[in-house]
Amino acid sequence: MSEKGICRKAFKAAFPHTIPIFAGFWFLGMTYGIYMNVSGFPFWYPMLMSLTIFAGSVEFVAVNLLLGAFNPLQALAMTLMINARHLFYGLSMLEKYRGNGWKDFYLIFGMCDESFSINYTAEIPQGIHKGWFMFFVTLLNHFYWFFGASLGGIFGSLIQFDTKGLDFVMMAMFVVIFMEQWMKEKEHASSLVGLGVTLLCLIAFGADRFLIPAMAVILGVLTFLRKPLERRREAGD
Repeated sequence: MSEKGICRKAFKAAFPHTIPIFAGFWFLGMTYGIYMNVSGFPFWYPMLMSLTIFAGSVEFVAVNLLLGAFNPLQALAMTLMINARHLFYGLSMLEKYRGNGWKDFYLIFGMCDESFSINYTAEIPQGIHKGWFMFFVTLLNHFYWFFGASLGGIFGSLIQFDTKGLDFVMMAMFVVIFMEQWMKEKEHASSLVGLGVTLLCLIAFGADRFLIPAMAVILGVLTFLRKPLERRREAGD
């Protein structure tokens, strides 16, 4: 099969996985574009930032950084603090991303929470190129965010409605992704570890600071339990 045919098959396989992301990214991206617009920035700011940064939380924070005094160290520290979770995502994806040539550079750049969730858990159909599948998942999600942010920036001044609460779309989307993965699993040990550790860290550290400790503990626990879980999975097969 030609490279074009391989790409087309991978795109068709990846697209359905990204449909739930479209709804969340479109709403939140528009919210971001509108926020930039009412903060006094022209439409091309959210377009350029969503294309080159592609980190929703940081992009929202960047509005205040751009409006305040120039402080690159503060911007660097804030970005590292907000997106530190991607360190753990990257460790989890080392094997999956290996050997995809130039596509690896874009996969690393475009790895957001949603793309990580799909690329890590999706069962790629037989005959579909893994690298191109993950590439199109990442590219489509990136486009959805860029599209929403661009629309919000262009039409923000014309839209008059309360955007408060739209972030609930993203929470609902992650619940759907988690439930889909739960239903695919034959045993739920790793999922239960994740839920249990997250709940304990939420209680211990509070809602504003639990994420990084939770991911660090989950990584440590699952690394320690990796071999027993693999043996258990092989015995079940």
